[in-house]
Amino acid sequence: MSTSKEQAAISKVMSFLQEWDHGNKTVRIRMLTVFLTQNTGKTCPELELEFAQVASLFLARLTAWMRLTYMFGTCLGLQLKAVGVFLSAASNHRYLIEFLEVGGVLTLMEILGQKQTKEEDKAEALRLLQIVSDAGRKYKELVCESYGVRAIAECLAKSKTEGTQETARALLESLAHGNPKYQNQVYRGLIALLTCTSPKAQQLVLQTLRIVQDIVKAAHPSIVGPLLNLLRSLHLEVQYEAIELITDLRQYEVRPALLRGLVALLKPAMGGVQRHKILEDPEMTKMTESLPVFVQQAAAAKALRLLAQVSQEQCQELLPLRVVHHLMYAMGNQEHADAQRQASLALEHFVRTYPVVEEHVRRAMGINLFAAFMHKAETLYMKMDEIQADILLSNKVNISEVLEHQSSED
Repeated sequence: MSTSKEQAAISKVMSFLQEWDHGNKTVRIRMLTVFLTQNTGKTCPELELEFAQVASLFLARLTAWMRLTYMFGTCLGLQLKAVGVFLSAASNHRYLIEFLEVGGVLTLMEILGQKQTKEEDKAEALRLLQIVSDAGRKYKELVCESYGVRAIAECLAKSKTEGTQETARALLESLAHGNPKYQNQVYRGLIALLTCTSPKAQQLVLQTLRIVQDIVKAAHPSIVGPLLNLLRSLHLEVQYEAIELITDLRQYEVRPALLRGLVALLKPAMGGVQRHKILEDPEMTKMTESLPVFVQQAAAAKALRLLAQVSQEQCQELLPLRVVHHLMYAMGNQEHADAQRQASLALEHFVRTYPVVEEHVRRAMGINLFAAFMHKAETLYMKMDEIQADILLSNKVNISEVLEHQSSED
């Protein structure tokens, strides 16, 4: 037999639910505001005590109202936060199951996909999906089976606030961990995001790919093209992350394609380097077009230096690709000082590592230019004249022929 205290609690809850059922939008907003103030941070047992062991009745009403009204933006933020009180409660398994059984995950996906959804509401929906994902493998699979990877990826790419982008990134990483059935789907989704236009999203995707790449083990060939293209970015943080990922990928089967691609970027396919003509163009269009290409050229030279320094094997793999010829060409690009500097530093490593490279470079540069290069490669571009730049641009150095001849003699 119920005690008078228990009966009072039940009566209070029934009165609360009746007020909800008969209340209009204004009433429900007031009730939700009070609910959040009084119950945020409570555990499942505490919520049950507050609602006389029938908290699920309110959760059912709340989720039903949200599903009916989310398209109109009716206090969606409050609704999501209130659902979050239940899903984030300690020992929340019961609430989580009830939320999923009424199509909660699909509702959250639809909220993410709506153009009119506010950024802060998207972030809240992502946080709820994070709670679902963190509950375990079968819940991660449910999110992925509900087209979650695509919806979350689009949110990351198109969001206008860094907070929402960060939340989407964390969720994609969560879906890749402990989810062998769909980890490759997450991985391919991240590769597709490399072509997005938001620099912040690019940075976050590159950071996440470094983590997920280690989970999936095998690198997909489709990563090479968009990754190399990000070396054009004028944002240093994006360039840094791209080079870090390139360095990581040296351990995978895409390494030969990456090395070939990096070497090719040292000679931009834009009709060759045209010294001083860009500045004379009254429309300045050539400068606009060439700057990202030259930035990419400098980044490629830097990446090649780092790869060569970290492994003698990679250094040797680069020589047959005519990396020396290409680096000398980049050194002659007087339209972009950093391309010259990075190419000089990379070439210096090869010259000091291989006597055969030193011999051919000295012969191609001539005594004076080579002496200046060996004295301080990093600042050579500051003292280079047009004749010396022409020597570098027109060099015919081909170490690969020497290597082929040596191997045939062996």
